[in-house]
Amino acid sequence: MEKLKVGVVGATGYAGAEICRLILGHPQAELAAISSVSFEGMALSSVYPAYAHLCDMVCGTQEQVLEKSDVVFAALPHGLSQELAAQCMRTGKAFIDMGADFRLESEEVYSKWYDGSFADKELHRQAVYGLPELFREKIRGKKLIANPGCYTTAVPLALVPALENGLIEPAGLIADCKSGVTGAGRKPNQQNHYPELNESFTAYKVAAHRHTPEMEQTLSQIAGQEITLTFVPHLLPINRGILATCYGRLKVGVTEEQLRKAYEERYQGEYFIRLLPEGKAANVKYVRFTNFCDISLFVDSRTGSFIAISAIDNMVKGAAGQAVQNMNLAFGFEETAGLKLVPPAF
Repeated sequence: MEKLKVGVVGATGYAGAEICRLILGHPQAELAAISSVSFEGMALSSVYPAYAHLCDMVCGTQEQVLEKSDVVFAALPHGLSQELAAQCMRTGKAFIDMGADFRLESEEVYSKWYDGSFADKELHRQAVYGLPELFREKIRGKKLIANPGCYTTAVPLALVPALENGLIEPAGLIADCKSGVTGAGRKPNQQNHYPELNESFTAYKVAAHRHTPEMEQTLSQIAGQEITLTFVPHLLPINRGILATCYGRLKVGVTEEQLRKAYEERYQGEYFIRLLPEGKAANVKYVRFTNFCDISLFVDSRTGSFIAISAIDNMVKGAAGQAVQNMNLAFGFEETAGLKLVPPAF
């Protein structure tokens, strides 16, 4: 059987390079073309020496990627994917956007947080939000998929079973999150400069992060009512990982046993969700290089608080791995194809 031809636009950024890594190990897909504005004409292995003899493909143009591919992954900054997506739709290609251009349903909200507009409103209506564990049936067979980011995966997965079962109050939710520095992208800046980052731990974009409305959109759809969220991200001096510690207030009479049952039932059969045993706290160390999301549950009976902690690799389940998971659903492959990755034990 001929393999699916995959193209990656923005292949030399962290997310793009990670897609290439995962496709190299996919049983039903092959890397057909890659592009990079910064490194056009250079081999991927010269940008990332880890890929030597594994992927020596030369970075070409976006036009070459579209020409040679059945599905295009766009690992681009926001605002740069809409025309590329339109070209893919016109030529029958599937398009999976790693950026924010198709994630938000409201143009008004998108304009507020990203200072942009919807170039083609009909195109946006065709897009589906690609968080498989929550919206799997909407993703199957679709051609235009908005791939969620890291926080917007970790937080909803931690909160959804409690919210949709009415076990916690919908008001007053807090997401206290920590991210590895790869979440800031490959382009260097003062914040991720080694002397600034090393031995440092700080909050950033407090109550002003662009992922906030996206998380609220997902939680509102699941809860069936408008949800607002207090979101505070922090930067960890590590390469990979998202740890999302989410707080809610228990409804009167709800027990820890009810909560655990709700999570067990919601995520039963979900290969990539690992609900940890009672008393065990999720740790970014144990999901590195994988598409797993580890979730742990706690109840503070003294204060009536509910605490759900999720851990993901922001470059895999929070980016490239989830994108490949969406590709698998879109093309009818086994959902775990190319993604049965074992985390390092230490």
